[in-house]
Amino acid sequence: MFKFCSLYSGSSGNSLLVRTSNTKILIDAGESSKKISTALSNMEIEPSSINAILITHEHIDHIKGLGTFSKKYNVPVFANNKTWDAILKQTDKIEEKNIHKFTIEENFEIGDLKIHPFKIPHDAVNPCGFNIIHNNEKISIATDIGHMTSNIAHKLEDSSFVLLEANYDPEILKCSPYPYLLKQRIAGPNGHLPNIEAAKTISFLMNSGLKEVSLGHLSKENNFPELAYKTVVNELIDNKKDCDKIKISVANRNCPSNIIDIA
Repeated sequence: MFKFCSLYSGSSGNSLLVRTSNTKILIDAGESSKKISTALSNMEIEPSSINAILITHEHIDHIKGLGTFSKKYNVPVFANNKTWDAILKQTDKIEEKNIHKFTIEENFEIGDLKIHPFKIPHDAVNPCGFNIIHNNEKISIATDIGHMTSNIAHKLEDSSFVLLEANYDPEILKCSPYPYLLKQRIAGPNGHLPNIEAAKTISFLMNSGLKEVSLGHLSKENNFPELAYKTVVNELIDNKKDCDKIKISVANRNCPSNIIDIA
C-alpha cells in the first residue's frame, strides 16, 4: 500500500498525508492542529499514529499548526537547519527528542519511506521539495516554486505521481487587488509557479512515465481550479500528449481531497 492525500492545499494553508501499511507522514502543518487532527480522524487515522512531519519551509501557511500538533501527539518533526532557525516560536512547543534535522540533497528514511529533499527557488531561508520512494515507486511534492528549473524537473522525473504547484494565472494576477509589490513577489523568480509553467512541466514529465498529477497551492484570489485544469489539458493537447494516459486533479483548499492510490 502506498497512498497520498492532500488534507489542505492553497495559499491559506497546506498539509499533505503520505502513508504505507507501516508508515504515515505529513508534509507541512499549515492549518491549525485541530483542523489537521479532525481531517485525519475523519479518515479513521489516529493523529498520534503519525510517524513524522516533514517541513518544506517556514512560511505560516506551512507551519501554522506544527508546534501544537507535534506537542499534543508526540510527533517527530524533520526540517533543515536554516528552517529550524526560522521557526523558533514553533520550536519552543516541540520536545527536543522530536527535533530532527536533514540536509537538502541527502537521503534519509522514515519507516519504510525513503525521502530525498531537493532545493527549490522561493523567498524562504532554505525551502525544499521532496521525493518520496516506497518499493521502487516514487512520488514528488513540489510547491512554492518561483520558477521551474532543470534541476527540479530532473528531480521530478520518473515519478508516478506529483503534487505540483499551479498557483496563479498571470492575467488574473495583473487585475487582482493585490498591491503592486505583492504582485511582483508572486510573479518573481522566488515567488510562485503559474498555471502555464505547471502545464509545461507536466507535459515534460509524461515522457518519463508520470501517471497522475494533482495541482496544488492554488491562489484563492488569482486562480480558479477549472482554469488551472484547463490550462494543463490545453498544453498537453498542444504537445500532442495522450490525455487518457494521465489523471489530473486539483487539490482542495478547505478539506481533504480524494485519496490517491500509488501502489
